[in-house]
Amino acid sequence: MNDFTEGGLTFSFANGCCDATAFDKWSFIRNQFQSICGGSKAVDFLCIDNDVLWIIEVKDYRRPGSKKPSNLSLDVAKKVRDSIAGLVAAQCNATDQDEKKFARKALRATQLRVVLHVEQPCKASKLFPKAVDPSDLKSKLKKLLKAIDPHPEIVDQNNLKQNMNWTVTG
Repeated sequence: MNDFTEGGLTFSFANGCCDATAFDKWSFIRNQFQSICGGSKAVDFLCIDNDVLWIIEVKDYRRPGSKKPSNLSLDVAKKVRDSIAGLVAAQCNATDQDEKKFARKALRATQLRVVLHVEQPCKASKLFPKAVDPSDLKSKLKKLLKAIDPHPEIVDQNNLKQNMNWTVTG
């Protein structure tokens, strides 16, 4: 298993089934790419599973007082766009050879899938309401990311899809 932590969540990607990386932690992203065009962002994880490149962004709103997103769908769409641009640049310009090799492998994928992993309080209340409506968010992401993935997924650790070769705990 390749394990990565994002906030209070641990993502475990199955060895042998997929190749995963914490993309926003790459030295290329942090030191070379992040400042281009006035600032760019990257998604949390990339996972190559056969010919599919999973582009995964994580949001955890379970803690009381978590900041509610003002425009989460647009923020995620921009991160996806910037991440794909970052991969293209990394395949040529990354100084870390592992990052360069991963970028080249990722860009050979024949399908791009976008996953927004959102954790929310189990029980919504007036005091701690749900931060986002998953169906509304999915509808907005579909419109924004149609050219990249016409069927983005909104998941949490209890409803990962069968074709997602990772688990989440925390």
